[in-house]
Amino acid sequence: MKKTTKMVPKATKKEIEAIKALFLKHYPQSVTELNYTNLYELLVSVMLSAQCTDKRVNIITPALFQKYPTPQALAQADLEELKSYLNTCSFFNNKAKNLIKMAQSVVENYEGEIPLERDELVKLAGVGQKTANVVMIEYAGANLMAVDTHVFRVAHRLGLSDAKTALKCEEDLTKKFKTQLHLLHQAMVLFGRYQCKALKPECEGCFLKAYCKTSQTFKV
Repeated sequence: MKKTTKMVPKATKKEIEAIKALFLKHYPQSVTELNYTNLYELLVSVMLSAQCTDKRVNIITPALFQKYPTPQALAQADLEELKSYLNTCSFFNNKAKNLIKMAQSVVENYEGEIPLERDELVKLAGVGQKTANVVMIEYAGANLMAVDTHVFRVAHRLGLSDAKTALKCEEDLTKKFKTQLHLLHQAMVLFGRYQCKALKPECEGCFLKAYCKTSQTFKV
């Protein structure tokens, strides 16, 4: 994560409430852009999406899930064959290894069912807190915040956080927004992906322009 070039003013309590309300107004039913049909597919897709676009993941997963439709099938996958399905995804070598280890753990420790508790999800190979939070947010509507590069950038530009790490930024947003975090997470992802972009943010006509503390100076 890059640092800001100068101190960004912090949003006031009143501004935070207004920002929250505007996000919920403009993204009332925001959900992930990853394509999935069950919890297993969601977890795999989120794991693959780390430092890779959702669009790319959605291109990869149809053939992947046809070949490995269950954790049991994935647990028995040949590593090199699995890599051939993932080779257009960033860091596919490590992701392939982690996917097999994850599936093996699910089969051995969870009777082949993906656990839907964050503390259990993070025990799986390749699943950190952010991945676990995203799965819980999307599948269970959990009141959690997950911070990717889009959320991190938006939070800093709006003065919601000056944290140097994603986890600390997550703490800041959770503390300041408190409720409806699952909707706010997805709203901030979509807002950062399509409007408040790292380069050339579309500031003209932005519904949060009045609350922006910086645009070009924070580009992560």
